[in-house]
Amino acid sequence: MPDPVRSGLVASFNRPGGNITGVAALTIELDPKRLELLHELAPSGGPLAVLLNPSRPDTQIQVDGIKAAARSVGRELVLGYANTVQQIDTAFATFAGQSVAGLLVAADALFSSQRTQIIVLATRHGWPAIYQWREFVDAGGLASYGPNLFDAYRQAGLFAARILKGEKAADLPVQQPTKFEFVINLRTAKALGLTIPLVLLGRADEVIE
Repeated sequence: MPDPVRSGLVASFNRPGGNITGVAALTIELDPKRLELLHELAPSGGPLAVLLNPSRPDTQIQVDGIKAAARSVGRELVLGYANTVQQIDTAFATFAGQSVAGLLVAADALFSSQRTQIIVLATRHGWPAIYQWREFVDAGGLASYGPNLFDAYRQAGLFAARILKGEKAADLPVQQPTKFEFVINLRTAKALGLTIPLVLLGRADEVIE
């Protein structure tokens, strides 16, 4: 689920109340970290593009976090917005006109569903790009940073088992992710003519060669 506290679904992670519990995905909360990693992947100093969905109810919170991260590393941003497949193409055209040095695809379900389109566009323009889920990297994207979904599914299964055994959902804390993964695709880096800094390779949880 998205951040259940910010969305008002539960009172707090430890004491959700009501009759709801689960595993929080931590989606937009990690966009600032992705921006910092992109800064290292694209160190040329040019502006960094950010693809966002303006239809998200928490878009402004998302933007504020990304802007704060950009200020901390001294990078300019070019923001592009899309909530349809066609608008994704338009946003990329805007980025190309601004000579961006890299791309952050902000967390959003639309972008996850259109990952092939986005990866093809990023590769066509020759931009290093970072994404939310490792599925982007498996599909040919350069890098991703986010929760390990397999571990999240395992946690959800444990919650379901506890409820089936008689525990009340309201008595179970909302579980936050415990495992995160930074994945780099070296095949994509080679296709982009990009040399990944050794320090980043050393921090990666998985390198696809």
